[in-house]
Amino acid sequence: MAVLKDRYSFTPAEPAPCARRTLRAAIAGVGRGLHSGRDVTMVLKPGAVGSGVVFCRSDLGVDVPGRFDLVTDTRLCTLIGEGAARVGTVEHLMAAVMAVGIDDLRVEVDAAELPIFDGSAAPFLFLLEAAGVVEHGGLRERIEILRTVRVEANGTFAELRPHRAGGAGFEVSLQIEFAAKAIGAQSYHFALSESGFAEEIAPARTFAMRAEIEALRAAGLARGGSLANAVVVDGEAIVNPEGLRFEDEFVRHKLLDVIGDLALAGAPISGRFVGCKTGHALNNQLLRALFADQGNYRVTNGSLAAQARQLTAA
Repeated sequence: MAVLKDRYSFTPAEPAPCARRTLRAAIAGVGRGLHSGRDVTMVLKPGAVGSGVVFCRSDLGVDVPGRFDLVTDTRLCTLIGEGAARVGTVEHLMAAVMAVGIDDLRVEVDAAELPIFDGSAAPFLFLLEAAGVVEHGGLRERIEILRTVRVEANGTFAELRPHRAGGAGFEVSLQIEFAAKAIGAQSYHFALSESGFAEEIAPARTFAMRAEIEALRAAGLARGGSLANAVVVDGEAIVNPEGLRFEDEFVRHKLLDVIGDLALAGAPISGRFVGCKTGHALNNQLLRALFADQGNYRVTNGSLAAQARQLTAA
């Protein structure tokens, strides 16, 4: 087992059936929890055929499936599960999982949050690619968007749309705007592919305003936050001495969060996402709205269809 310390290929809208994918071997990563500040050990293991992504609290012996309907908190990250049996900050790993096209994965973690590493998805992508990805049987499901689904709140919105004629894969278009002059208004369009994700999106780090960090720490949160795992903005200034990885790193990271949050749909999405100033809460609401009406989507290869019908009937 390899240890690391402190790319979803373009597919046609109507793909031929293909086998589900998982890791070739187990691999571990050790890093700091963003909010707890404690060391966290995460072990990524091959998943059983058809299991999907499952998070296991190894310190509790409790499994929590990585699904949108089990998201219980979106204020500072995307958190799944309830009470002691919860796992937070899953979005960066889920984005990497979606990018490399993994269907079944077991994620063992000994704390209530995944390690933050450097605040981006790049370390998670490295772990997945180092472990290797293999086909292991069963048929991959895919969620095709059939009509536009939109959620909005306080001047922000998030939509899932069908492909344009001849379109394929999953496309993301996002606009953000912040009062801080170092960020301002930014936009980005991205067609999801493994290589594109690795180069354009995965390295983009999470970010916070300096004043917000002080408030979070006063509330007992962000104890593990530092310039090593987040971009800190103070008005017109970037506090990190090394500066930014991209001129528009902020919108790229928000787009990374969108990909990770939508990966909790349970299967790859075939269609387009368009959003304006969206966050974890609205991203999750979008998936709930999508699955609330079977006319919004079509599931290929079947086994997810029963789950979708269950969620719609609930």
